[in-house]
Amino acid sequence: MYYGADYYPEHWPQERWETDARLMREAHINLVRMGEFAWSLFEPQQEHYDWDWLKRAIDILAAHGISTVLGTPTATPPAWLCQAYPGIMAVERNSQRVTFGERRQYCPTNASYRALSRGIVTAMAEQFAGNPHVVAWQLDNEFGGHHPRCYCPECQCAFQDWLLQRYGTLAALREAWGTHFWSHDYTNWAQIPLPVDSNGVSNPCLELDFYRFASEQWVAYQQLQIEALRRVIPAHQRITHNLMGFNFQEIDYFDLARELDFVSWDNYPIFQTGDPAYIALNHTAMRGLKDMPFWVMEEQSGPSGWQVMSRQPRPGQIRLWAYQAIAHGADAIVYFRWRTCRFNTEEYWHGILEHHGQPRRRYYEVQQMGQELARVGEKLEGAMPPKAAAIIMSYDDIRTLRLQPGARGLAYNDIISSYFRALHQLGIPVDIVPPNADLSLYKLVVAPILHLVTQEWADNLSNYVNQGGTLWVGARSGVKDTSNRVVDSPLPGLLAELCGVEVEEYDAIGRASTCEVELDKALLGLGELRLAGHTWCDILQPRGDTETLAYYASDYYTGKPALTRTRYGLGTAFYCGFMTDTGTMLPLVRYLVESTGLEPWSGLPEGVEVARRAKEGIELTYLLNHTTEPQSVALPGAMFELLTQTNTSSSIELGPYGLAILSPVAIDKLS
Repeated sequence: MYYGADYYPEHWPQERWETDARLMREAHINLVRMGEFAWSLFEPQQEHYDWDWLKRAIDILAAHGISTVLGTPTATPPAWLCQAYPGIMAVERNSQRVTFGERRQYCPTNASYRALSRGIVTAMAEQFAGNPHVVAWQLDNEFGGHHPRCYCPECQCAFQDWLLQRYGTLAALREAWGTHFWSHDYTNWAQIPLPVDSNGVSNPCLELDFYRFASEQWVAYQQLQIEALRRVIPAHQRITHNLMGFNFQEIDYFDLARELDFVSWDNYPIFQTGDPAYIALNHTAMRGLKDMPFWVMEEQSGPSGWQVMSRQPRPGQIRLWAYQAIAHGADAIVYFRWRTCRFNTEEYWHGILEHHGQPRRRYYEVQQMGQELARVGEKLEGAMPPKAAAIIMSYDDIRTLRLQPGARGLAYNDIISSYFRALHQLGIPVDIVPPNADLSLYKLVVAPILHLVTQEWADNLSNYVNQGGTLWVGARSGVKDTSNRVVDSPLPGLLAELCGVEVEEYDAIGRASTCEVELDKALLGLGELRLAGHTWCDILQPRGDTETLAYYASDYYTGKPALTRTRYGLGTAFYCGFMTDTGTMLPLVRYLVESTGLEPWSGLPEGVEVARRAKEGIELTYLLNHTTEPQSVALPGAMFELLTQTNTSSSIELGPYGLAILSPVAIDKLS
């Protein structure tokens, strides 16, 4: 298993490099990422290159058994380039052009920048393709992180061409966008504007297409670099990009991941320490992009921040967070960064070593984990969580609901994460999948909100349920078509027949308001139970034999159906008309899980996480204690703990920020 750090030898005297390599080796680090921000050193003048310093760094590290991931440096165009080609600089939505001084200032559509990028990537590949110590390439750095959409004149022309290819005729575009409204009809393609601030509130159909266009520009820019590399590098040097998790939604990551050899992403739990489940959601979403193990290319190793620092990771947390990543599918951990920089923007973004470069507590914690992975890492990598439940995620829904949430406080991330947390709390393995995924692998599929629905997606869900699957559909689903227009049939639109229900009417009550929901105890077997909903209420009208499982118990729709269940083919479809929080919905989710034959983990202490990865028929169970107190966890039977090489009884003790990796068989059988 690769275990490493992001290293910037250019920030330190060359006399120090040997010391760094020795300390890395002593911490069992066997991989570094280098080069992704060094364009000005690689190419100090146009087409005049200097690679010698990087070659020397690679050689010094290799002598200590450390391999290299090389980053293409296109996230940081140098000053000479920005001065010579001012048109490459992105334009913000307020029509202001970005100036030199940060990073990723460029427009990914700009033809000059694409040519310059192809040049530096090709030159770099030609220098290092034959280097046996280079095992992978990272493209750029965190695409779209500063300026996800550019509004420059070149983008406007490209957007108009994109629309021409998408719609073919202005008549088709006018129909899709409803441009008769407010006399927005276009008579030539050049009249179509970008949705800039001076437009006020733009047509949401235009806005959605511009989101799609901008995302595709990043995918195309990435593809340019992939093709430049693959023309030169050998097959064993794999290509990745460091994504930014579930929470970054400016680019369709399903599209971006498609041509990568593997996904990597940058994990900073310090900003989410109160919610380990949300960190798990990020890992799960990144694993689901290609349904394969991923790498963490930047893993938290100290307090972080630019102007202001976060809190210091507590003793044990760095190790715990790294193992949490492995528990959810990581096959490599690369810490950001090796040594804390003494200058410029990231002086406060701490690494494994402090500014002074001497080993301290965080180094020794990284070293401890390195020793452990040197023993058991090969037994962990390559495993995948078992297929059990899937949550559907749609980037079109993210965009559509950002443009028109429909109710105050309606937030896509909150809706998805509420369901994920409930399943996570019950210990059910979850995949995050797109609406067109193969759903036959799962006993349970949850669509917390599927706002925009295509016929293809509706057919995919119907086929899944018809063949015996269990589907849960959340409120405010089936509302929009692919153009972002409200459908002209009773809601939930294309999902109405599948769910056996129509939305009689709805009430956008907002996140700050609540509605009461009373469950039918006879049908659900949950006893006397009332739930508090919020944000949205779909008042339902069941069709045919559809059963009502819960009723509203407040406001003018008291007694009206709020939750339904219907048989469709060999399977079952639920429609939940209200939104609620994880704690409130947990009894419902537990019922749903048990009704599909999935087995929740019982008696899990609060703050203890369970995750599973299976390999060659053997399942490893990870128990992670995210609390400051010791925790005792009941086990389904005697197991074998890999890190301590000991047998357990029917329970195990986890120390503060402690963890265990459990196997049902002895370690020798995992070889």
